Amino acid sequence: MSIHGHEVLRMMDGNSYTEASLLNAINDKFGADARFHTCSQSDMNAEQLITFLKAKGKFKPSVAHESEFTVDNKKICKH
Repeated sequence: MSIHGHEVLRMMDGNSYTEASLLNAINDKFGADARFHTCSQSDMNAEQLITFLKAKGKFKPSVAHESEFTVDNKKICKH
């Protein structure tokens, strides 16, 4: 079963992460063996998904913690 990347972005809402803490949160919520897809990519593991989302500009700097980031809600597709 593949999980849409939107589920990860929704999970991130209201929280701040480093790449390592986001990876841990994804693994905790969806399992270490989970596979992910987006509108344009498929069969990604959590690390590949984070890299993809970061490259697509889906993250923004955290206001609360300058070394962390959060989801940019304006960049989540609404379908």
